Amino acid sequence: MFKGSVNSGTNGRSEESLDKGFNTASNPSESLLTIDEVQKTLNRSRASVYRYTNTDTRNLNPPFNPRKLNTEFRSDQKDQLLFHPNEVARFAKEILRIKEVTVEIFSSPSSETQNILNAILDELKTIRNKLDGQSDSNQSISNHLQDTDRKAA
Repeated sequence: MFKGSVNSGTNGRSEESLDKGFNTASNPSESLLTIDEVQKTLNRSRASVYRYTNTDTRNLNPPFNPRKLNTEFRSDQKDQLLFHPNEVARFAKEILRIKEVTVEIFSSPSSETQNILNAILDELKTIRNKLDGQSDSNQSISNHLQDTDRKAA
C-alpha cells in the first residue's frame, strides 16, 4: 500500500499538505487518485476538476493534452476517472500556476494481502533453502561415492 500527498503553496503562503490513501495491488492503478482526491488536493470544486479534465465523449482515451488534466487509460466508458499523482502535480504547477508542488509517496501499513504474500515468500525461501541443502548433501554423497570408487580401483 502507498500513501501520497501533493503539497502546494501559492504566493508564499504556507504549504498545505493533504495525505491520500491509495488503493494498491501490483498493477499501475494502485496509487492513482480518484476525482474526489484530486478535488481535495487541488482545493477546487468537483465541477472545476471535471472542467480541467481531458475527456471526450467520442474517444475513451483521448491523446495527451498539455493544457488539461490527463486521466489514466480506461477500458470502459463507465470506469471511474483516475489520475496519476505526477500528472496532478504537473497540472497544478504548469496550468494552475501553483508555485511549490511536491509529490510524495509513502509506504503505509501492510494490508492482509501483503502479509499473506510475505508469508508465502518466507515459506518459499525456506523450501528453497531446504532443497539447496538437500542438493548439497546429495552432491557430497555423490563425491564421496566417486572417491570410494577411485580408491577401490
